[in-house]
Amino acid sequence: MNLFRLAGDMTHLASVIVLLLKIHTIKSCAGISLKTQELYALVFAARYLDICTHFISLYNTIMKLIFLGSSFSIVWYIRRHKIVRRSYDKDQDTFRHVFLVLPCLLLALLIHDKFTFREVLWTFSLYLEAVAIVPQLLLLQRTRNIDNLTGQYVFLLGAYRALYILNWMYRYFTEDNHVQWITWISGLIQTLLYADFFYYYFQSWKNNEKLQLPA
Repeated sequence: MNLFRLAGDMTHLASVIVLLLKIHTIKSCAGISLKTQELYALVFAARYLDICTHFISLYNTIMKLIFLGSSFSIVWYIRRHKIVRRSYDKDQDTFRHVFLVLPCLLLALLIHDKFTFREVLWTFSLYLEAVAIVPQLLLLQRTRNIDNLTGQYVFLLGAYRALYILNWMYRYFTEDNHVQWITWISGLIQTLLYADFFYYYFQSWKNNEKLQLPA
């Protein structure tokens, strides 16, 4: 644990809180991609499958439970809540999961650190997390209707991974033999996907304008 890792975790947690705040208090999921939320639920299910068998620390276990519980709760809200589901724009959120899930699974089977069930699932979760935001970004480009909470949610998600890159750099220079190419490359790709969003987010903030992404 270091300052960058803690900041990354807290930023990730803040993104979840912002999204739940929007859904629970406003009773709306407008601008939120169910496809992305289902992909994140799959990411956490694959990554934290060992929650009952592999104990690292109380902090680690609590964070696992939070991200597992929140991701499946968000999916339930969008799919099943009698009020929230009415604001879901399924006509615009049309990206096919299979075009992300299957390539990531195949890549995890081919490129991994160790060919074990747990390690392949962990690697799959890294690959899938790197691209899980794609349906959300495409939805925002199509609708061009980005409210403040949705914009903050996506920004915090991108910031969390950027902080993790700083964490990896710090550990590389302070720990012996700390090399994790799969994690690093996946995290870099994930952060780069946010580059366009970051640019327009800061432009809207600087000019005090409503956030819009180019179609």
